[in-house]
Amino acid sequence: MAVSAIGAMGDINKENHATSDNTESKYIEHPLQHTWTLWYYENDRNRGWEENQREVTSFHTVEEFWRLYNNIKMVSDLRQGCDYSLFKKGIRPMWEDDANNRGGRWLINLEKKQRSSDLDNFWLEVLLCLVGEAFDDYGHEVCGAVVNIRSKGDKIALWTANASNSESNVAIGRKLKERLCIPSNLTIGYQHHKDTMVRAGSMTKNAYTV
Repeated sequence: MAVSAIGAMGDINKENHATSDNTESKYIEHPLQHTWTLWYYENDRNRGWEENQREVTSFHTVEEFWRLYNNIKMVSDLRQGCDYSLFKKGIRPMWEDDANNRGGRWLINLEKKQRSSDLDNFWLEVLLCLVGEAFDDYGHEVCGAVVNIRSKGDKIALWTANASNSESNVAIGRKLKERLCIPSNLTIGYQHHKDTMVRAGSMTKNAYTV
């Protein structure tokens, strides 16, 4: 995990506690480039998939991000079958959304034992990549990210808007791999949503790898 990224945003939190005098704290809000929406999915068999996908809240400053992050369950504490999703406001975390239907995802599969060692750190770093606009000139291609808590192994996916744009997707994948400190001898793959819709995740062919 890139400690420098967390440290930089942590410094902003400290900055907000600076006082102009002995009686009053002045809080400075640091706006993000985009407004982001957190979604929560819980598998209730009495409801349809879309009904189980709940919009939690939206935020548009660094401070709002940390307030939210520090007041929700860590992903490692979620029950099996649950998801968190963070997407740009106005984009729903589903293939059918107009912003997603031509896109795909960089997929990171985690072994069950990594839930206690890596999952929380990986997810936080992905969130920081999103809200901190880590993808430079290709940030407009990023839609959001999803973490799935599953019995066979957890998954983190970064969704992009245009699966056919190899240049942007490969650049995003490389940056993601770098920020998560994934060793060079391990590869991660990118899958088209249209392929994932008709095949099980493990059977979906990778369009790109880094």
